[in-house]
Amino acid sequence: MSDQGKGSASASAAAPVPGSDTYKGWLFKWTNYLKGYQRRWFVLSNGLLSYYRTQAEMAHTCRGTINLATAHIDTEDACNIVLSSGGRTYHLKASTEVERQRWVTALELAKAKAIRMMNDQSDDSGDEEPTSQSDRSELQGTLKILVSKLDDLSTCNDLIAKHGAALQRSLSELEGLRVPVEGGEKIKAVNERATLFRITSNAMINACRDFLDLAETHSRRWQRALQYEREQRTHLEETIEQLAKQHNSLERAWREAPTLASSAPSAPTCNKEYKPTIMRQCLYEPTNVHVLPVGSERPHKEEASDEDEDTEYFDAMEDSPAFITVTATESTQHRRSQSNLSGASGGQPSDWNQDDHMSPSCNDVSGKELQPRRRRRTRIPDKPNYSLNLWSIMKNCIGKELSKIPMPVNFNEPLSMLQRLTEDLEYHELLDKAARCESSLEQMCLVAAFSVSSYSTTVHRTAKPFNPLLGETYELDRLEEYGYRSLCEQVSHHPPAAAHHVISQRGWTLWQEITIASKFRGKYLSIMPLGAIHLQFHASGNHYVWRKVTSTVHNIIVGKLWIDQSGDIEIVNHRTKETCQLKFSPYSYFSRDVPRKVTGVVADSGGQAHYILSGTWDEKIESAKIIQSSRGGGGLEGKQKTVYQTLSPKLLWKKYPLPENAENMYHFSALALTLNEPEEGVGLTDSRLRPDQRLMEDGRWDEANSEKQRLEEKQRAVRRRREAEASDALDEGREYEGYKPLWFHQRRDSITGETNFVYSGGYWEAKDREDWSVCPDIF
Repeated sequence: MSDQGKGSASASAAAPVPGSDTYKGWLFKWTNYLKGYQRRWFVLSNGLLSYYRTQAEMAHTCRGTINLATAHIDTEDACNIVLSSGGRTYHLKASTEVERQRWVTALELAKAKAIRMMNDQSDDSGDEEPTSQSDRSELQGTLKILVSKLDDLSTCNDLIAKHGAALQRSLSELEGLRVPVEGGEKIKAVNERATLFRITSNAMINACRDFLDLAETHSRRWQRALQYEREQRTHLEETIEQLAKQHNSLERAWREAPTLASSAPSAPTCNKEYKPTIMRQCLYEPTNVHVLPVGSERPHKEEASDEDEDTEYFDAMEDSPAFITVTATESTQHRRSQSNLSGASGGQPSDWNQDDHMSPSCNDVSGKELQPRRRRRTRIPDKPNYSLNLWSIMKNCIGKELSKIPMPVNFNEPLSMLQRLTEDLEYHELLDKAARCESSLEQMCLVAAFSVSSYSTTVHRTAKPFNPLLGETYELDRLEEYGYRSLCEQVSHHPPAAAHHVISQRGWTLWQEITIASKFRGKYLSIMPLGAIHLQFHASGNHYVWRKVTSTVHNIIVGKLWIDQSGDIEIVNHRTKETCQLKFSPYSYFSRDVPRKVTGVVADSGGQAHYILSGTWDEKIESAKIIQSSRGGGGLEGKQKTVYQTLSPKLLWKKYPLPENAENMYHFSALALTLNEPEEGVGLTDSRLRPDQRLMEDGRWDEANSEKQRLEEKQRAVRRRREAEASDALDEGREYEGYKPLWFHQRRDSITGETNFVYSGGYWEAKDREDWSVCPDIF
């Protein structure tokens, strides 16, 4: 490991004694494989460890921060310190062992203090919700008690007023008495009323005392929590404003020196020359062994990287399955060469015919060779280069859901979410081939490849699609070319939900309802598709169900945008109970695995594995048939690995190359370029007819922004009118149906138990009749 710049560093310049509130000093931080360890100024304060390149940067630019309350502190050797929290890890080095011990002591004390503060303030350390579930329950319980005490006080107040008035009347009557006998009775009545008054007053005093004690107990905690939230909000606003200013400065610098743009560091991607080499070594060499990581491993630092240290990285997931695959030695060099050739063929449809361990029925000639009867467009106008002031919109976006933020078209691409959903069909040939498979396990492999292929179009697509209007539809009629018809409809606006139905003459039907949940977290955006995807093959009756993984867009504010997919997909054949477990590994700077890696195992109903799937979600997926499995030696934490001996891997799917000049056309694929192409005879609510989207595609962005605001305001007016009608119906005591989609209806799914929208029918018949009178005017 490199120790660059170590010699002249003073690791503890102006550092207070450990245990004080603030601890500062120089440490060496691991940056990347080219620069090794670099000298950085670290500041430990309020349970947070921050670092800067120089002491002068403390006034304006923080390079990174780690929260010690949730951090793990480890010491590797005499001078090294490793801090890890969530997906972030710092590898630090002190100049001497004594200095290392001082830092470790200060970090441990700061961590303990941060944990105490977190517990005292009942403040959750997560970044999604301000308080934990237990804190919310405690707060609600306290509020209920306070309300109850206030009710008691109100009741006592009423009684005091009532008895006080009666006592006053009795005293007035006593003063006017003249007969001694009557005086004795009235005095007795006065005494009784005075007694009631005293008892009620005592009850009120006790209730007041309880209320004050309870309020005093919780007021300090609430004050501290409120002050902490105010400070955090102020700090966040200042940070975002500073980042926006830096972004504008970088933009100006880039415009002034455009020739330097080609040498600027790019987003983390796999080197195009490096990736095929690794893939060949991992997937074709018979002597190579694949080991998936188990538990947390120390990052390896053998290779160089040109990544800048300011980019955010995440360590590999720790719950990945552990198994080893060994290619059978009987595989000949000729077969390996054949596989290599097919893997490098550029993604032509003939690649899918290389699977010679699949059954012959799966390798029948597909309908891909049929030439389209209509020539589709291959170009759209180039994307204009417009600048945008981020701070003008960022300050109003914090904490809001993405679908509720008014976004200019500068962040969009000229496609709607319905069209992006239809892009899942780009590799529909996989399903055509799967429909001809006699083996359900081989069919499962192709279905798994299809589920991965839907992410291949997202690798460079960092722009946001248009949010569809309520009732908006999109059809993709490829019946003559490829034998299928697809229809999408926006069935709900809050939350946004789209229903999708595809039927193919080649033996399959696919349907889904997708709701997009998105969270803006300052530096990155998480997109979580909710809802199940259903696929049924007509001949066999096999019914597959799976769900999508989480997409993350990084460097939202500063830096080059890049997208990652992470999570697990479980595909279940509900007729045979066979399963496929797919794992999308998140990008990790320290991992030696290929970026965007996907691995999977296809198992029968008894859990026995039959196929291993491997590849990347942006390039290709291969399958290897398992011929033998055994338990291997213990791995990390004493866990055993399963060793699978397989045949040579065979190509299931390979991504088509992007069209020429795609980088200037929003990185659209060949299919995406045709999705917004004008067509005759489509429904009046079709996305192709949306004016703001069409203006953006034509490069008229200012007009598109105005048109987008008009459409959104029109939709709000319709919603307000619908809410007024519902209120009137409620006042009149009659039932109000509310909005109902035109082509889909809700039904409870017998497999998942969820209520979702399914196709009602009638759309294609209306198209044949050229009768769209039922369509609403949404544009």
